[in-house]
Amino acid sequence: MCAKKNPQELVIIVDDEQSIIDFVKIYVEREGFDCVGINDGMVAFNEVMQSKPVLVILDVMLPGMNGFDVCRRLRASNNQVPVIMLTAKADDIDKIMGLELGADDYLTKPFNPRELIARIKAGLRRNNLK
Repeated sequence: MCAKKNPQELVIIVDDEQSIIDFVKIYVEREGFDCVGINDGMVAFNEVMQSKPVLVILDVMLPGMNGFDVCRRLRASNNQVPVIMLTAKADDIDKIMGLELGADDYLTKPFNPRELIARIKAGLRRNNLK
């Protein structure tokens, strides 16, 4: 886990693979954001509710609670944090489900990290956060 410097600049990365968290974290931190990496859906949901990050990068296949359920519960709790689904689930039905459950964007693995950063910036611009 990264230490939190400024909760207004916090990005939470949720993936069951530590290597993905570490890889994404490198690029996110280069853009000046602080980050927390989490590998469990239930832990991620609780951390998002408590920390109030500016954005969440969320995998679907997670222990504890899957990413679709994390997103659904965030929206049911009226939490409007921007969510980018970053997952290996590339079928159209999965993309549609993620977006209908409240994700702001959906990117499939393997992915270009520069595209992810561009999508993060676009999501924050839409929400007037950065």
